[in-house]
Amino acid sequence: MRKVADCREFPSEANCSLVISGTEDEVVRAATEHAVSVHGETDSPELREQIRGSLKDELVLQHT
Repeated sequence: MRKVADCREFPSEANCSLVISGTEDEVVRAATEHAVSVHGETDSPELREQIRGSLKDELVLQHT
């Protein structure tokens, strides 16, 4: 199942609305890079675990 990280769930001064989806490892990597480059966070194991813990399953709408 694909995972989603939604920046709107983390209030910030940037008022960011980015949503990232993909495999868990892809999303953690991309969300970490985004947090560092846009939000000024420091890449650390703690940040990656915080992101990993906040991931949600991607909801897939099926058309019938």
